[in-house]
Amino acid sequence: MAESSDLSDLRKRMDGAIDTLKKEFVGLRTGRATPALLEPVKVSAYGSDMPLNQVANINVVDARMLSVQVWDRSLVQAVDKAIRGGGLGLNPVTEGQTVRVPLPELTQERRKELSKLAHKYAEAARVAVRNVRRDGMERVKKLEKDGKLSQDDARKKHDEVQKMTDAEIKRVDEALAAKEKDILQV
Repeated sequence: MAESSDLSDLRKRMDGAIDTLKKEFVGLRTGRATPALLEPVKVSAYGSDMPLNQVANINVVDARMLSVQVWDRSLVQAVDKAIRGGGLGLNPVTEGQTVRVPLPELTQERRKELSKLAHKYAEAARVAVRNVRRDGMERVKKLEKDGKLSQDDARKKHDEVQKMTDAEIKRVDEALAAKEKDILQV
C-alpha cells in the first residue's frame, strides 16, 4: 500500500465491479428493443454452450422487435429454445433461418420485478466494492504492523481507500437510479 500502484490496483478491481454491474443492467429489459438484451442467452451448439452472438446476427427491426439471423440452419431450433429458456419472458417466432423476437409490452408488475432485480445486481456490486475496500484496509494494517508505514501514513491510506470506496458506491447508486428510471418509464 506504500505505492500508488496498490491504490490503482484497488481502483481497477472496484471499476471491474462497476463494469460487471453495467453488463448485468444491459441484460435487463426496458421498454425498447436492443441487441444487448439477448447477450446473456447461451445456445447449445457444437457440443458446448455458446453466446448467441457467436452463432447469429442480432438486429433491431423496430422498437418492439428483434431479428436473429442464425448462420447455421441446424442451430435454428437450438437458438429458439435458448431464447425461450433464457428467463427473459420472450416467445420467439421462427421463419426459416431467421428468428423474430417480439418484445411484449411490460406490465407494471413486471417493471417492479425488473426493478427489484436491478436492486439485487446493484447490491452485489456494492458488496464487491466493499470487499475490495476490506482487502485494501487489511493490506494497510499489515504494512503498518510490519513497520513499513507510520501510523499517520496508514491513517491517510485508510482515508484514501475509504474515499475511493465512497466514490465507487456513488457510481453504483447513480447507475441503479438511471436503470430504474429506464425500467419504470412507461
